[in-house]
Amino acid sequence: MTNETLPKPARRLVTREFIIPFILVTSLFLLWGVAHSLLDVLNKHFQDILGITRARSGLVQAALYGGYFFMAIPAGLFMNRLGYRKGIITGLLLYAAGAFLSLPATYIQTFEFTLFSLFVIACGLTFLETAANPYSSVLGPKDTSEQRLTLSQSFNGLGWIIGPALGGMLILGGDGAGDANKFSSMALPYMLIGGVVLVIAFMFVITRMPDIHEGEHDDHGDRGTYRGLLKVRHFRYAVVAQFLYVAAQTGINSFFINYVVETMPAYSPEKAAYLLSLGFVFFMSGRFIGSLFMSWFSPRQMLGICALVNTAAMALVMLGLGWPSLVALYLNYFCMSIMFPTIFALGLKDLGGMTKKGSSVLVMTIVGGAICPVIMGRIADVSGMAVGFIVPLLCFAFIAWYAFFRAKSTKKILNNEYSHL
Repeated sequence: MTNETLPKPARRLVTREFIIPFILVTSLFLLWGVAHSLLDVLNKHFQDILGITRARSGLVQAALYGGYFFMAIPAGLFMNRLGYRKGIITGLLLYAAGAFLSLPATYIQTFEFTLFSLFVIACGLTFLETAANPYSSVLGPKDTSEQRLTLSQSFNGLGWIIGPALGGMLILGGDGAGDANKFSSMALPYMLIGGVVLVIAFMFVITRMPDIHEGEHDDHGDRGTYRGLLKVRHFRYAVVAQFLYVAAQTGINSFFINYVVETMPAYSPEKAAYLLSLGFVFFMSGRFIGSLFMSWFSPRQMLGICALVNTAAMALVMLGLGWPSLVALYLNYFCMSIMFPTIFALGLKDLGGMTKKGSSVLVMTIVGGAICPVIMGRIADVSGMAVGFIVPLLCFAFIAWYAFFRAKSTKKILNNEYSHL
């Protein structure tokens, strides 16, 4: 029997000795999905109880996503020195601390203190994302890294479903808006989350996790610098694409409830929150299906096609046609689902010992989520909510261009880029 007739070995998704660590790391994706999706409920909640504009309510996202910008490089340096496991535990403890600050927030009762508690949560999430994304991508064969990370990110989608449902029931559906203390409805969901996060942190403390070393040096024996890292072409464009993706996703999530209430008046904010949860069902389904399809199709091509579909979907959303536009939003959630993990994995491809630095820079791009809601809010305050969706439309158009023309990495290109480091 010749080599040509031999059956190809099955592509393994996770190496056997890494199954338990992979499950624990995957649980982190669910935790920060809940944290992020609760923001979209708080955005509308503060508009109602404080009478603030949509642009000012966008500061809710700015506080959390801004934390990524300030903490990403320190988290990367921490991980580079002490490893992924200690970084994850540190992140979980910061996450829990920020969640428990919701209790004193009900006594202080200021918008600014709530923003501070969200910033602390963001610092913890930055550690988790800096560690969990590359950790998941290396817990198995290199050629299935995008598929493995997409599978882990699928459980992030489950967190996005839980968050709006929890917030709609306990925050928007609570009695806080009718009480003297308008912040009281926030305490219970965040205290519950803080307790769960502490349990997960304890599991990481008592569980033996492997030390992952991507390689201490690149192909030329150089550890590299952040400035040198940005000279690697496929990584540099991944940074821009990831920034714009997070900007688009956050803007859509932040004003989904506003959009539904404004274009479909029959729906209250509470009911619109449940429709948002349904959107995240499509989001989670897209990640599971996308992970499966990556066994047969190029992740780069899938990313490009999904970005083109979303560009068209945003144009339909801007028309404000009611149910057809809502269906376009749901299609957007389905296609948007694979984008973050795919861009992340494509950007880290073949970085070797520079992977931790690359991961921290890609996590830093999450600051795009701090900027887009404010811009969309200002456009909405002037021209209406539907017009504000031009911002994610432009973001998806760039991502499509990136996927088809700039995402591919070859060893030859990478070596040439490293020669400048």
